[in-house]
Amino acid sequence: MGRDEETRRVVDAVDAGRHGPRSLLLLGEAGAGKTSLLDLASARAAATGRTVLAAGGCAAESELSFAVLHQLLGPLLPGAGALPPHLGEAVAAACGLAGVPVAPDPTALRLGVLALLGAAARQRPVLVTVDDVQLVDRDTCEVLSFVLRRLTDERLVVLLAARASVRPARVEATVPAVVLGPLGESAAARLLDGLPDAPTGRARIDVLQQAAGNPLALVELARAVASGAALPGRDLPRGARLREMFADRLRELPEETRRLLVYAAAAEQEDLATTMAAAGVGDDLSGWAPAERAGLVVVVRGRVGFRHPLVRAAAYEGAPAELRARAHRDIAAAVVGDPARRAWHLSEAAVAPDEAVARALEETVALAQLRGGRYATARALERAAECTPDPGRRARRYARAVTAADDFGDPAWIRDLYAQVTRLTTDPDVLGVAAAGAGHGLSLSGHQREAFELLRASLQDHRPRDGSTALALTGVLAAVRVQSGLPGHGASLRALLDRLGGDPPGDPAGLVPLPVRPAMLENVLVQSDPDAHARRVLEDPGAAVHRRLDGPVDVARLLSLSSTAWFADEPEAAVEAFRQARGRGSPGMIVMCVPALASAMLDTGRWADAELLLAEAAELAVVHRFRYLAADVAALRGELAALRGQPRPVEVRAAVDLDENRATHARLLRAAGLAAAAAGDHEGAYRHFRALYGVDGTALHYFLSPRSIAEFAAAARAVRARDDAAAVVAAVRAAQPERPTARLRLQLHHADALVAELDDHAPRARVERSYRLAVVDPAGEQWPLERARARLHYARWLRGQSRPLDAHRVLAAARDTFARLGATGLADRARLELRAGGGPVPSVSSVQSVHEADPLAELTAQQREVVLLAARGLRNREIAERLFLSPRTVGSHLHNAYPKLGVSGRHQLREVIGDLPQV
Repeated sequence: MGRDEETRRVVDAVDAGRHGPRSLLLLGEAGAGKTSLLDLASARAAATGRTVLAAGGCAAESELSFAVLHQLLGPLLPGAGALPPHLGEAVAAACGLAGVPVAPDPTALRLGVLALLGAAARQRPVLVTVDDVQLVDRDTCEVLSFVLRRLTDERLVVLLAARASVRPARVEATVPAVVLGPLGESAAARLLDGLPDAPTGRARIDVLQQAAGNPLALVELARAVASGAALPGRDLPRGARLREMFADRLRELPEETRRLLVYAAAAEQEDLATTMAAAGVGDDLSGWAPAERAGLVVVVRGRVGFRHPLVRAAAYEGAPAELRARAHRDIAAAVVGDPARRAWHLSEAAVAPDEAVARALEETVALAQLRGGRYATARALERAAECTPDPGRRARRYARAVTAADDFGDPAWIRDLYAQVTRLTTDPDVLGVAAAGAGHGLSLSGHQREAFELLRASLQDHRPRDGSTALALTGVLAAVRVQSGLPGHGASLRALLDRLGGDPPGDPAGLVPLPVRPAMLENVLVQSDPDAHARRVLEDPGAAVHRRLDGPVDVARLLSLSSTAWFADEPEAAVEAFRQARGRGSPGMIVMCVPALASAMLDTGRWADAELLLAEAAELAVVHRFRYLAADVAALRGELAALRGQPRPVEVRAAVDLDENRATHARLLRAAGLAAAAAGDHEGAYRHFRALYGVDGTALHYFLSPRSIAEFAAAARAVRARDDAAAVVAAVRAAQPERPTARLRLQLHHADALVAELDDHAPRARVERSYRLAVVDPAGEQWPLERARARLHYARWLRGQSRPLDAHRVLAAARDTFARLGATGLADRARLELRAGGGPVPSVSSVQSVHEADPLAELTAQQREVVLLAARGLRNREIAERLFLSPRTVGSHLHNAYPKLGVSGRHQLREVIGDLPQV
């Protein structure tokens, strides 16, 4: 997992071994996954009938001559008798099979091993794997080096693995190396979440941070969390397996060195001088030497670094509690000039709740926020709450921790903290602060009904006295309503909005700082009823969303502006505001905006930008376990692939309940419909688009479903579902305000034209009027893809009305847009329509697909030869004789080639081929 490139290198080496020798060296720290890759290579080789020879070094045998060579050659030794006698005797002596102990002749041994492996490779390809090369005895290494230098055309692959970051001196420099570094954040999170009894909440975050991307550390720390008690200040446990992993190496160290390692583990991020001062050893570095020689730490550039995350964990948790507490107290005394670090170490040393420690931790929050440490902020507040004796103060600190954890964005941690608040207090203001974060966390987990009810109850039954808190709760409630799409949620939200005006202003620096409240209130109104408020707010130059704010609060204003523009169907303004806010806000603030803004980028032709945004969102969704975001990203990626003419199946299911995540459901249905349409599955496309609307045409999602009405009508036209399409389009139109947005107005005109085409009695003037209304309004250029689709359908209708010149002009414009966007499938369809209409094909824009540059690019090699000969006028039988095929095969090739070329018969091939070289 997370080793795609490394896996590819290993698999390529194994596969290339069918034709000649290959070698590869895997490097990485303990637990990086080297052995797993060797196992993968062995399984692949065995599955294809190759001989697999495997061995591994170990410390106990590293001084025994030829210990690993004996392991390696074991399956081949029965064939040693076929070697020339002096070579066979040398191999037998090295492997301990000689009658009397005798030292093998070095040259004869090396030649004998090379001959033995070569003979095996002549029978079938051979894979040799050697793990832990750094522990392989020197004699075996010398033989292997000789073999690697002498390989010429043998079908032999040698894979070596070493626990190191640089090439061991015993491995030839000619052997290519692959270094296995730490896993990336998303790969580490996927691995951790896929383990049995995977940790959740803060324990999950701690394991991810402590493991630092090392797969073995992830596995072992997760196993220990599931079975042991927590260490002070973090959810890493005192597990027996963890204790034993490095216990032997730690026990061998002098007592003073072990004590220094405890101080280094407790200090974690402190510099070497601070650690040594706390330990009371002055500037004497000799105490570290045994740990350095054992490969456990490296002391360099004024810091102590543990060679492996599990060494630090084992050194710390293996020490007595008294020593750990003393280490933290001593370090706190050494960093007296840094209040944040001092407070944290004092909290780690605390045995019982201590208000002074709690207050000191709370005072470090501003510094953590200034440094951008969102996790550090939330963790400091949580630890301050744990150290607080008074229940009321503890609840308030937990509530602040909920808000900070919401910024960091881990839903499970947020829920755990919220449970602490509700257990400690009934104060509506404290509960309101916590509920805002908890509701957001529940929503990100996909639990929209639970989130909405929690927020509604806090606003209605236990309304906070602080107006800032009430506004924050209402803002989260509005966002939940957008994601859920449930009709009842909209009505409840509108009822609660009326009370906002009567709330007192509250704390100016509350959950919603005073300067940003007007903009946020406007956005809440827009989300509650886009038809009534979105355009009004966006078009009002005096609206708060347009007034720039000073400092970090402007991020919230920009996100409110972006949201308002999106609901007003003004994608350019939405994308620009989001671009300015992106990177400045917290994951929790940004994440809910990503699906809407990615879709706006797709709508406006910014496909490369959308691809980058979706890649980042996919990482966020995995690392922070944003469940509905993961499904949204999959849907939007599927939509992008379909638009690019590379459709892939999109499953309309997710790790969340789609009935209460209707925005996600709508995106998945749209993506599945577009993928089916791009693949030519018209029935499937109609089925998916039809599911966006109820039996009576009611929108599945009040905002998203209507914006797929043109695609639905196109799918309905393809399957001739006239009555159903007419009913749905009529229902969507009836649900719109008197003045719908330009985008929706154009989509409805487009849908009207497609539906009217299905009515044999519809006047042609009515169909054309609807098409022209869909394609001539300059406002439609904001949505280039939708405008080009409307032109494509209009041109097809014009051609059916025997108006080829008009059709050509409209089709050329559509094709140029598709080509510019990279919509390969739609560009091909436009080109086919142009060719089917006869006459010259208008030139395209400078952005051309491969198919425009070479009309035969889509054909197989044999299809190409057949088409070129047919274009010269040869009949099927003549082509068959020329290419040594049957006439039936030639006919089949031509039949399959015509649709790719956009022609209906061989009489049109000369026009397509032009001056291309003939066979």
